[in-house]
Order: sequence, then structure tokens, then C-alpha cells
Amino acid sequence: MLTGETGAGKSILIDALQLALGERADSSVVREGATRCEVSAEFDCPSPAHAVLEEAGFEVSDTLLLRRSVDTQGKSRAWVNGSQATATQLRALGEMLLDIHGQHAWQSLTRPDAVRGLLDAYAGLSTDALKTTWHAWRQTQQAVQTARNAQDSLSREQERLAWQIGELDKLAPALDEWDDLNAQHTRLSHAQALIDAGQSAIGALDGDESSRLGSAKGAKGATGALGLLSQAIAQLQDQAHVEPEFQSIAEVLQSSLAQAEDAAHSLQSYLRKTDLDPDRLNELDQRMSQWLSLARRYKRPPEELASLLSGWKQELNALEAASDLEGLEAQEKAASQAYQTEAKKLSQLRKKAAPKLAQAVTQAMQNLGMQGGRFEVALLSLDQAAQHGLEDIQFLVAGHAGSTPRPVGKVASGGELSRIALAIAVTTSELGEAGTLIFDEVDSGVGGAVAETVGRLMKQLGVHRQVLAVTHLPQVASCADHHLLVSKSSSKEGVSSSVTPIAGEQRVTEIARMLGGEKLSATTLAHAREMLTK
Repeated sequence: MLTGETGAGKSILIDALQLALGERADSSVVREGATRCEVSAEFDCPSPAHAVLEEAGFEVSDTLLLRRSVDTQGKSRAWVNGSQATATQLRALGEMLLDIHGQHAWQSLTRPDAVRGLLDAYAGLSTDALKTTWHAWRQTQQAVQTARNAQDSLSREQERLAWQIGELDKLAPALDEWDDLNAQHTRLSHAQALIDAGQSAIGALDGDESSRLGSAKGAKGATGALGLLSQAIAQLQDQAHVEPEFQSIAEVLQSSLAQAEDAAHSLQSYLRKTDLDPDRLNELDQRMSQWLSLARRYKRPPEELASLLSGWKQELNALEAASDLEGLEAQEKAASQAYQTEAKKLSQLRKKAAPKLAQAVTQAMQNLGMQGGRFEVALLSLDQAAQHGLEDIQFLVAGHAGSTPRPVGKVASGGELSRIALAIAVTTSELGEAGTLIFDEVDSGVGGAVAETVGRLMKQLGVHRQVLAVTHLPQVASCADHHLLVSKSSSKEGVSSSVTPIAGEQRVTEIARMLGGEKLSATTLAHAREMLTK
């Protein structure tokens, strides 16, 4: 239990914990004159958190240290076990570590999503599958509607694409064909020059005086490069016995001779299969003319015609699919059935859980001074299906015997609202997985014997879970196993709050203060001791 004067800083503790667990932060949390705010919280690491930590790459140990800092610009940084993290990762871990029930928890009981979430959490239901089928159904509905609205324009677009595809299909452009056509056309249009060059080169190699270029005339009968090379090799080899270096030079020339002979064979092979072929050149001219004509018509480079045709065919297929109303309607019907199946299954589970939650909260209300009161969970069928299901959930309350249950938001008494919220918090908290529960002045608006009951309920929860509670009620504080006093002090450095464990006479004094104020009488102290010995 955490107690202290109003303004001592009890709420700062709760805010700090929420900050460490990833709640939204801004620069207002930074003390005036400081450069940043920093808060850290250490927890025993629960087993379910191990997998989350491992998947995110954080160190896994028996303890879990969360740290958060916020600077004067509102920029936030976070760490998990010393490694940098995101606020989202802190929140995910926080859900496994603690549940906080605030003093205005009753306000959420008027919000349909919060009410529905409470019932689903109590029943252990997940709506993930329902949301998936809902979004799939909505997408098919939109596709059907789009197709219906666009039938005329779709038809015109299909006709246009089909005609354009027909034009390009006559050409049937293949990928990379344009480059190949250009290469073939270049070779054929220069065929005579290529043949002449090849023949001249062979003449130069073999010694044909009429065609070779740059031959060495009158070199002891040798007329071609091959002959001259052979002659040079022979001359060097004849004198190699006198000058050994000639032998290595002759070997180099021998290698050159072999390469020149290979070149001559390659040229002869090229000339045997090369022809002027004017007919083929004419075919290439006509083919390339068609390419250029269509390229100009569709304002695209010729080399893009093949990919353009492929893209148009894909567009046409998509249009045909979009205009297939029967097919789209069949998909929409199947998606609707999938949603209905999932929604009805969820509805049955909600109907089964609703009376159990109602009975549990009703029982808790009896212990909180609302004898004869009744809590009901109403499932209201919707006219139209929704993302969350086929019904809305509403909490109804009768504050006392004989009264008709009414929506929680219409219950007049603030005290009743607080007690109902506390009853729901106690009932649902028993089912949670978080190891720590925090009740922040949820006992606001109650007193007397009811306050004592609240204390006993929290003590009961504390048998199996760690419970932290902020309260101004001595009846609640006296039930705690551990008592922490929050106090505020001033110094030259400024105002600060501190938290001190108290026991014995210190605790008697604090309970007495809560009972009777700052001036403590013997009667008040005696009453405090009596409360603590119960």
C-alpha cells in the first residue's frame, strides 16, 4: 500500500511506471532546469517474456530491466536489459508485467470498445481471425462495387487494349529482337565491304599480289605474310647453332605463324558462308520499318515494344477479371460466409461467457456494500455486421434489490460507479496473466465497512499476485502486507518526493493521520492500532 498527503507524489510513481512501460511521453515530464527525465524499473522476468526477448534480440535473464529517457524536446529513448528498444517493445513487455486500474476506471465502462474488450478478455477470446475475415469481406465488397460502377468504362478500355494488342500481335515483337535485327541489318548492308576486306586480308596472308595489302615484295620469293614468317623462321634456325638466342626468337615467330594460319582459316570459313543476300536484306528492311511505324504510333522506343505488349496483356487480364461480376460476386459471397461463420462462433462464446461475468461481478458487488444489486451483460444484436462482430456489448447495473438494471453510464451515484468499476477490476484481474496489479485510488467514493471490504479483496488478490495500491482510506491501508509512505520535501535543490517503507509505530502514526488528520489524539492512535491488529 502506498499512502501519503495529497500532492506528495503518489501519482508520480504510477506515471513513472507507465513511462517505463512505453506510454506516450512528452517534455512536460522533465523537471524544470533539467536536460532530461530518466526512469527505470526492474521486474522478475516472467517465462512468457523469454520468447519475446529472444525474438527481439535482447538478453534473457531472471530479471528484466526497462529504462526510458525523455529530453526537453520530447524525444524519447528506451532500453531493455541495456539494449536500445522501441516504445512499442516496452508496451508489449508491459502487458505481460502489470495491469493498472485507475481511479477513473468507471469511465471506460461507458465506451463500447472497452466493454467489449472486458468481456472478450474474461472469456479468453481473440478477435484476430474475425478482423481478418472482416477485412477480406470488405475488400471483395469494394471490388464488386467498383466493377458495377465502372462497367461501361471497363468495356471501352477493354476494347481499346484489345485493338492495340491485336496491332502489336501482328508484329509479334520478341524480347531483344530489335537489337538482333539491327545487328543483322548492319552486317548485310555492309556485306560487300566485309567480303572485300576478308578477301584482301587472306591475300595479304597467303601472298595474292592482286589483293593483299602491305606485302613485302621481292623478299627472296616470299609474297605473303605466312611465307615471309616461314622464311624468317628458317633463316634464324639455320644460324641457331652459332647464336642460341636465335632459337628463342624463332620460337616466338613460330607461335605468330600458327596464329596467322588460324586467322587465315577463320577468314576462309567466314567467306564461305557469307553472301550478299539482297532478299534477306529486303526482309529486314520491311520488318524494321514495321517496328518503327508502331513505335512512332505509340510514342515508344522500338526496343520497348515487346515489354509494352506484355504490359497491355496484363492490363487486359486485370480488366477482364475486374469486369467479371459473377466471379467477383461469388468471391464476395464466400468472404461473407467466412465472416459470418467466424462471427457466429464468437457470438456463441460471448453468450456463454456473459452470464458468468455477470454472476462474478454481482457477487463482488454484494461484498462492496451493494447488497441486492445486480450486474448484467447484455448482447445487443446489430442491424449490420461490424468489424467486432454481430453484437454490441452493454453493461447493465441495478444498484439495489428491486431496481431495474440500467446502462452503467446512467447510474447516478459516483460512489456506485467506483464500486462497480472496482468489482469488475477485481473480477477480471483474477484472470489476468500480469504478475503485478496496480490500483490507483479505485476506492474513491467508498468508505466505512465497504472500504474495509475493499482492503480485504486486495489482500486476497495479493496472495497470488503482487498488488500495489494507492489509497486515502485507512481501512484499505491497514489490510496491506507492506506499507510505503510517500512524502514530499523541499531543499535548495528544489522539491522532491521520496518513498519509505514503514512499520511498527511509524505505520500506526500514518494510519492515525489518515483517520484524523495531522493532530493525532490518543484515541486516534488507539483506533489505528486496533485496525492494524485485525
